[in-house]
Amino acid sequence: MAFTYFFRDMHTLELIIKHVVPYIAGRSKVRVWDAGCAMGPEPYSLAMMFAENLGHFAFRNFHIDATDLDASNQFGKSIFEGVYKEDALRRIPRDYFKKYFQPDGMSGCFKINELIRSKVFYQRHDLLSLQPVGYGFSLVLCKNVLLHFQSSERIEVIKMFHGALAPGGYFAMEQTQKMPQEIEHLFEQVAPDAQLFRKVETV
Repeated sequence: MAFTYFFRDMHTLELIIKHVVPYIAGRSKVRVWDAGCAMGPEPYSLAMMFAENLGHFAFRNFHIDATDLDASNQFGKSIFEGVYKEDALRRIPRDYFKKYFQPDGMSGCFKINELIRSKVFYQRHDLLSLQPVGYGFSLVLCKNVLLHFQSSERIEVIKMFHGALAPGGYFAMEQTQKMPQEIEHLFEQVAPDAQLFRKVETV
């Protein structure tokens, strides 16, 4: 399970919006893969940021595949329902919180509104199967997961992500991770202060 919280690594999220929004302009469908989504804060954070920056019409075509190994078999329930305790929401910018959350029936809990929940689709997935959950992704994120893999496994998983991306698609990693030298040629780093890359086509 990847550790995360709402709007974690905001700098990288903002860079994703800066680069990916122009890239996907005019597309009939936009797919994002969040690999290692844990209990859902990261894909929901992304969905909220894209909702704010894509406009109503374009956001209708937006889709996030949120995956994790989920040995506890509990992540899916959390993501499907979109209900979180107030303590988990303290880092959310005030404007986002007011717009996209409402009190749930349980004391001290809030629920993400249907517009955002309808864009996040959860499934269990083992990255070491090296089988992507789809193809043609505009963006793949894998934050705080790759560090748990051996070097050879990390390389193979990133190669899988490369194959799953659409031409020119974007890939984001944890800030503490570096692109392995063996596969540097597969990506172009687009920001010197973030692990955000654009797919390079291979012959």
